[in-house]
Amino acid sequence: MTVRFALCLALLLAAFAGPAAAQIGPVSSPTGPVLAGPYLVVDAATGETLAQRDAGASWYPASLTKLMTMYIVFEELKAGRLRPGDPVTMSKTALSVEYAGYLGVAAGGTVTVDTALTALVVRSLNDVATALGERVSGSEAAFAQRMNDTAKRLGMTATHFVNAHGLPNPAQVTTARDLAVLGVALAKDFPQYYGYFHADQLDVGARHIKGGVKFVELYSPYGEGLKTGFICASGFNIVGSALRDGRRLIAVALGFRRADLRDEFLVRLFDEAFTLKTAGSRPKVWQMHNVAGTPANVLGQGECGMIRYDMPGDAAWLGTHANWPTARRVYDTGQADLASLGVTRLGKEYILPVTANKVTKQAAIIADLEPDAAQKLCAAYKARKQFCEVKKPTDFAAPFGAFWR
Repeated sequence: MTVRFALCLALLLAAFAGPAAAQIGPVSSPTGPVLAGPYLVVDAATGETLAQRDAGASWYPASLTKLMTMYIVFEELKAGRLRPGDPVTMSKTALSVEYAGYLGVAAGGTVTVDTALTALVVRSLNDVATALGERVSGSEAAFAQRMNDTAKRLGMTATHFVNAHGLPNPAQVTTARDLAVLGVALAKDFPQYYGYFHADQLDVGARHIKGGVKFVELYSPYGEGLKTGFICASGFNIVGSALRDGRRLIAVALGFRRADLRDEFLVRLFDEAFTLKTAGSRPKVWQMHNVAGTPANVLGQGECGMIRYDMPGDAAWLGTHANWPTARRVYDTGQADLASLGVTRLGKEYILPVTANKVTKQAAIIADLEPDAAQKLCAAYKARKQFCEVKKPTDFAAPFGAFWR
């Protein structure tokens, strides 16, 4: 069974399955199963559900929260109560949130509404989200109430907000189903502001800031946004939008352990979903039911922030070197060698710091390869008497002493 057919079959079966309690399970990838949480893809025009798994299960939204923050600001812009050039003050409260101050704007300083909205997409700035909430409602608490009132009006029946940014709070919950409802509402209600979601840079004073939603680049020219989010408990999450042959789909993918695996899955999900036609007979997203339950925990505190492999494919270890630039050059050469061997799906950079006797070196590793690719590369290297070893995902265990050389 091909990977494409297996994924398509799983999507078709999942589309008609009822929502279940929050869980983490495997999804297909070219190099093997990847652990992930709920997912869902819907047709933005009809609301029809094309594929889903556990879409009604409770989940922590992380920075996907900012989609609701932006929805409300768009409401204010559309009603004329805000203008793109209006000032947004960076209060002491806003600058007290975690990871604040990235824009370099001091307390009492301002940015425009336009800059603030762009900053939410380009760098997902928590202090800016708080400042926007204060600009609209006067306080974070009042804005959270506005968020909840809006969620109720849109039919997000299992969503509750307590802040505008999505930093961890056990009371801040949603579901993939509710996030898809919000995504469809953004597309339908504010087409004039949809361009914000594929922003990838902005200027603030003398600072030029780059970022944005990587999925847009990966799925070019179809990807449109919308927003990513991460906290340890909910892992790497995304609400994506894609427009292809005049048809827009909205997808939600939650609970991945790596951002690249999340984005790659979303591309495959969209590719498969665009082949599924709608004729009005599929369940509508607002007809799906949310279920009670406690959100899953994707990354425990003992592993969140630690160096992990978390990829299903084999790796080619190309030696351990004195410094990062040398290891990167060896990695680049290895990728070029893979291509010369006819390998079409290249691996991923994985430069691993390894320490022994207070000395740190860098292991050059091409990660997440299909088994034949890793074997082919190492066979070619060994024929030239160069170092190369095939490593399995289970071989990567901290403190990584096996990679000292």
